Amino acid sequence: MDEMKKIGAKILDGAFLIFCLLVVLFIMQLFCYTSFRIPSDSMEPALEDGDRILVNKMIKGARLFDVFSALDKKEVTIYRMPGFGDFKRNDILVFNFPYQMNRWDSIRMDVMQYYVKRCIALPGDTLEIRNGLYKIRGCDEPLGNYKAQQYLAGLQHPGQYGIVVGTFPYDKQLRWTIREFGPLPIPRKGQIVTMNRTNFVLYRQLIGWEQKKKLRIKDGQIVLGDSVITQYRFKKNYYFVSGDNMANSQDSRYWGMLPEEYIVGKATRIWYSEDKFTEKPRLDRIMKKIK
Repeated sequence: MDEMKKIGAKILDGAFLIFCLLVVLFIMQLFCYTSFRIPSDSMEPALEDGDRILVNKMIKGARLFDVFSALDKKEVTIYRMPGFGDFKRNDILVFNFPYQMNRWDSIRMDVMQYYVKRCIALPGDTLEIRNGLYKIRGCDEPLGNYKAQQYLAGLQHPGQYGIVVGTFPYDKQLRWTIREFGPLPIPRKGQIVTMNRTNFVLYRQLIGWEQKKKLRIKDGQIVLGDSVITQYRFKKNYYFVSGDNMANSQDSRYWGMLPEEYIVGKATRIWYSEDKFTEKPRLDRIMKKIK
């Protein structure tokens, strides 16, 4: 009988230890790090199809929101735990796609759809693309995948290669393209903009999402809900992101700016990788630091 009690106690101790480990892992994944699998080539060569990456949630703080409401496609309020830093240009970010598929006229988080792209512009930056190359006013820092930008710049007729040339905000007067784009000021929290036609075209999705009201032009005036506005102060921070494989990447060039609260975190390391065709491990990529 004593022997059975000892065995039972060891089983209980083992079960309790496993339970504690599972709780620790759950807390770590909820607040510190999580893992994602790369499903496409849009971030090559930095990330390849089949890479599994660790994502650091602690830089800006882990997000807390009603997951069940988000799964029901309801609007949710997102809170952040305290973070210890800020995202930087050229960080690779994982985020919830901020627009409904094929409905880029309004912002809505898809909790089941995650994208991974490189941060090109931060809140408060003014971004331009000139001859295919990313530029931030007042900053000489190299941005994104320079070889991919040069490749696009050298194509005389990108459309012949299946590359979509027209870009956000798809306006006939601005006529922005993947090679000539901007200037686009990226809004930061508290920034005030004058509401003219250009800023209406650039920011109508963001303002409509922040205010939960429709922004429109009526009789030459900018109307938010039922009120005419001449300027607007942003309540949120936004980013501009791009795939490294720019010829095959659905990114901010096409759908616009990324709200900060939709960002999960920064991709830091490839913890495992396997070839998508052979399913064999790619040993040279395991535990590789992401740059």
